[in-house]
Amino acid sequence: MNTQKKILVADDETINLDFFDVMLSKLGFVVERAENGNEVLEKVKKFHPDLIILDNIMPGMTGREITKFLKTDPNYKNISIIMLSALDDVKDKVAGFEAGVDDYITKPFNFTEVLARINAVLRSRALFDQIKVREKRLSLAEDLNRDLKENLGAFISNIDELDKAITLIHTAANEENTAPEILISLVKPAIEKIVSVRKHIATLDARIEKTINEWDNLKKDEIGLPVLESQIRKFLQHQE
Repeated sequence: MNTQKKILVADDETINLDFFDVMLSKLGFVVERAENGNEVLEKVKKFHPDLIILDNIMPGMTGREITKFLKTDPNYKNISIIMLSALDDVKDKVAGFEAGVDDYITKPFNFTEVLARINAVLRSRALFDQIKVREKRLSLAEDLNRDLKENLGAFISNIDELDKAITLIHTAANEENTAPEILISLVKPAIEKIVSVRKHIATLDARIEKTINEWDNLKKDEIGLPVLESQIRKFLQHQE
């Protein structure tokens, strides 16, 4: 699995863009840049970053407006955002967090601190993503278990009815002078029950197959604990 993270740096000051581009690229991140709010949204759609370093005051849209827009879009709401701002007012910080940013850094900033915040946010996102994968797998298992119980109940009920029909047919067949139409009337519901049983079996089989496929797809996105631990250690090493 490719663990190289993508970071979009959004700032209207070229010197900041150049600085982050050089420093983060040297550390192994894939970096893209944007100079205004509209460009941020365009780059997000094309680049789909893991994290955005977002200046709050930019032409077009503010960082807070961009954050609110992205967090209401299901395609982009899980992208982590670290907001940079020259405003050190508590209200501005609270407003940023309420909009959905993961962290807030006041200018002028120290790159070591910014890198530590980046690594912390990415670690948190990785852990949350793995929790979501495991929750989804548990949900699939619960849904399948519920479907199994419902279909098994219907299956057992149909089998019981089928047993009764077979018993009646067997009894009637052993009696003398049994009219053919009587046997036909007894066989018909038995056939209907067999069709119903087959239908439930087919439904259950399709549901199991679908769950297995979804389960396998989730496993592709799941990171084993040893690998996740290794990634966290690498992030920590960058902070030293």
